Amino acid sequence: MTASNNSRRNFLAGATTLLGAGMVSRAGAASLPEAPVGPSAGTAAPLVPPNGRPYNPVVTLNGWSLPWRMKDGVKEFHLVAEPVVREVAPGMTANLWGYNGQSPGPTIEVVEGDRVRIFVTNKLPEHTSVHWHGQILPNGMDGVSGVTQPSIQPGKTFVYEFVAKHAGTFMYHPHADEMVQMAMGMMGFWVTHPKDIRRHAVDRDFVFLLGAYDIEPGSYTPKVNTMLDFNLWTMNSRVFPAIDPMVVRQGDRVRIRAGNLTMTNHPIHLHGHTFEVTGTDGGWVKPSARWPEVTTDIGVGQMRAIEFVADNPGDWAFHCHKSHHTMNAMGHDVPTLIGVDHRGVAEKINDLVPGYMVMGDKGGSMGSMRMALPENTLPMMTGTGQYGEIEMGGMFTLVKVREGQARGDYRDPGHYRHPTGSVAYEWTGDLPPAPQAPGMPALAPAQGKPVDVKRGGGHEHH
Repeated sequence: MTASNNSRRNFLAGATTLLGAGMVSRAGAASLPEAPVGPSAGTAAPLVPPNGRPYNPVVTLNGWSLPWRMKDGVKEFHLVAEPVVREVAPGMTANLWGYNGQSPGPTIEVVEGDRVRIFVTNKLPEHTSVHWHGQILPNGMDGVSGVTQPSIQPGKTFVYEFVAKHAGTFMYHPHADEMVQMAMGMMGFWVTHPKDIRRHAVDRDFVFLLGAYDIEPGSYTPKVNTMLDFNLWTMNSRVFPAIDPMVVRQGDRVRIRAGNLTMTNHPIHLHGHTFEVTGTDGGWVKPSARWPEVTTDIGVGQMRAIEFVADNPGDWAFHCHKSHHTMNAMGHDVPTLIGVDHRGVAEKINDLVPGYMVMGDKGGSMGSMRMALPENTLPMMTGTGQYGEIEMGGMFTLVKVREGQARGDYRDPGHYRHPTGSVAYEWTGDLPPAPQAPGMPALAPAQGKPVDVKRGGGHEHH
């Protein structure tokens, strides 16, 4: 067994060694609802309500919804807080903390007015709690350790019970050793559907949480003391190109709900469509208060629901508009070397370091470079489309709008087939003359050699 496999095995085993007699008894466990474990890192199909009142289910991007059981008119769920190994993307896994085998934990879906009972079992190596972010509930169910309840100690199970009073978009996360537990990935999505199934109805409803991690190249576990300099920006603890596309049918009314549990804001941008912000973690925005956007900023601890009609077919980018948030495993101290002449220097370095590559003298593009990387480390920019390198990572995916996509079909339809004449192309003919502003003399053609870039001006790079 390799050292990395030992690391993952020891990581998962470390918590269970602390439980022992503290675990609930067999008789007690038999009375608990099942605690399902996440099936994979892919996007699961919507959970069609097996019992209880009907609702229009959501689709959790690279995640799933938690099943429940009905007992005496109460919806009962079972969350297990535990160490998990999350595939961030093929070629990289991370030692995180989460719920029911995954980070983020499974989405909880209920209906407005439901009485909900959540059993929370702690399999972490330390105490925890669960705060139901945005819920209006009794103070003793709010989940703030030391304020509204004792902490849930390792091996113990606590019960939260309240009525989901209002429909909306919420999340759950610890309020215990928060700096560590949230930095390790403990979070989950909560959707309370309206009791009138026709209210706020859409054709497709996607949910995900924004997360940030600082995992040094070659390592597996996040640095929990990092405040700002994160190097992995994720949607549901996945990075592009491993974030699934959001597949919709042309003409569908689409809702995308996102929550932000990172340490900074994220301006989320959609290409090819305009949308309206229709909801926050405080509730639904009245139609008269909505306005069109193509980018909405999601602050720390906030939720946003956006809606649009998918009337423009194609593969449309959907991403955070902070450019460093669409990259993986960045080096924050790398100098800018654009315009620097590496000739001679590179040859001398190659004598000492075989395989040395000149980087950044003409720009930052590294999509086509194939450099040796430490174990369990992703390239900064990766992903390939039908026209070549995409050069994106992090908080980036695609909204795929297709005319022929069947209702309820979320399978990836592949690359978009552009109609003839609708793709940008190279021009090889004569360029049109530059337009002149009224009253300005005509521009004389450029003469002479460009100025050496090392002395300023010109555009020659070496």
